[in-house]
This record gives sequence, structure tokens and C-alpha cells, in this order.
Amino acid sequence: MSDTALSAPSSKSRLALVALLVGGVAIGASPIFVRLSEVGPLATGFWRVALALLPLFVWSGVTQPAKADRKPEGWRDFVLLTLPGVFLAADLAAWHLSLHMTSVANATLLANFAPIFVTLGAWVLFRTHITRIFLLGLATALAGVMILKGGFAGLGGGNLSGDATAIVAAVFYAAYMLSIGHLRSRFSTIRIIIWTTVSSAICLLPVALFYETGLIPLTLFGWAMVVGLAFVAHAAGQGLIIYALAFLPPAFLSLTLLLQPVVAAILAWIILSEPVGPMQALGGTVVLAGILIARRG
Repeated sequence: MSDTALSAPSSKSRLALVALLVGGVAIGASPIFVRLSEVGPLATGFWRVALALLPLFVWSGVTQPAKADRKPEGWRDFVLLTLPGVFLAADLAAWHLSLHMTSVANATLLANFAPIFVTLGAWVLFRTHITRIFLLGLATALAGVMILKGGFAGLGGGNLSGDATAIVAAVFYAAYMLSIGHLRSRFSTIRIIIWTTVSSAICLLPVALFYETGLIPLTLFGWAMVVGLAFVAHAAGQGLIIYALAFLPPAFLSLTLLLQPVVAAILAWIILSEPVGPMQALGGTVVLAGILIARRG
């Protein structure tokens, strides 16, 4: 599907695929942490990135600089390293706001259309070759997400502005993935994720303060939820995904991240006792089939 994927050594490609899948599972746990958080969704988003800086700075201090890494050399590099964090903050803000403006089913389904925008962006901006097999896998995986969320019958109870906000979240997440993919050939994983996390936290803090009143968790359980979200979903999950972007194309990565709603449904069943019916099981199976098809492309 792209020269990057074809030129990478097979062993590194396999390792990147494993990192991607583990990262997708880690991010798939984020809805559980958000659901159990004591603070509002925007404040939770801020703590997600702000607290993630703790393990990221430790990681930076104990690891040797990557050979392919280099320091930013001018204002253009600073802008390019900051921009993904702005996109991520916009994605989190739009996604969390959409949950309050439209139905959960609508917001979740429409936000998961990000792979469409990633594929279009990779083709338009970077002239990435998209095969028919990959497009078939993409369509199959998206169909699986729709089945998982109840199909077209589950799209009731929302409103136009909330649905549009969820689509905006998908566009911003696509921009985040594409910008990260552009940076991976020049900077290391740790440098990119630290710059992205700092800029995202700076953007989210004023938004959280403006829209919500309670910013600070009041109990140990509340702190455990935002710490878990920061360490598991962001530091581990995003770190693994950014690593994988050095060896796999952004379009395939965004497609594989459609595993997130499948993981979220399984964890909700285990932790929150939310039922998983035949439709959810069928949807998860179709998502996996779509990813396997796309991998062949």
C-alpha cells in the first residue's frame, strides 16, 4: 500500500504490527477510564495528557537517543512538532463535546470514520498508493463498527450539530495521524510524543476551565482513573502507535485502531457488566476480518 511499508525490514514490520495492536488495545481501554472518572470529560482529557508527561519524561531520561532522531533546528520544526498535539486536543475536545450533544451511538460511530479521512489525506497530500484490497478491508471494518454500534437503526436520538461535531473529531484525529506519520522519518518516538503531549495539554486546559467547573478529582479512586488513562491509554498506547508509524503507513494504522470499539465493548462487559449480544460479537468479528483483508493490500 505504500513504499514505507514495503521497504521496512520484515522483522521490524512484524514488531511494529505487534506494537500497533497492543497500542490499540491500550487506547481501547480509555472509554472505561472516562466513564469512571469523577471529573468532566474535558477535564479528564486534560489530565489524560498532562499526567502522561510523568512516565514520558522518565522514559526520555532512561533511554538513549535514537540514531534517527535529531533536534528541531528552526521555527518550522517547532511548528511541525507542536501541530499534532493541537490536532489531538481538538479531537479530544470535539469527541467529548459530541457525547453531550448527540447520542452516544452517533458520536462513537461517526468519530470512528477517521480512517476514511486518513486514507483520503494520505492519497491527496502524500500521493500514497491505495489498493482496491485495502479499500475493501476499510469498507469491511467500517461495516463491522456500524454493526457493533447497532447499525443504521442505532443512529436515532441525536441532532445535526452533535453529529457534525463527532465528524469534526474524526477529521482532527486523521490530521493527527497524518502529521505524526510525516514526522516519524525525522524524529524519534519519545521526542514526538513529548512535544505532542505538552502542546495538547496546553490547548486542553483553557477549554476544560471554560466549559467545566470541577477540574481536580476529589478521591483516590478519581485520581486512579485519570492516572490510569494517562499511563495506559496515552503514554503506552500513543507511544506504541507512534513507534509503529515508522514502519507502517498511517492509513493502515488508522484502520487497525478500529479495534478500539471492540476492545471497549469487551472491557465494558468484563468491568461494567454491560451485555455483549450477537450483534456486538458479529460486529467485532467483521472488524477483525476487515483488518486482515486490508493487511493483504
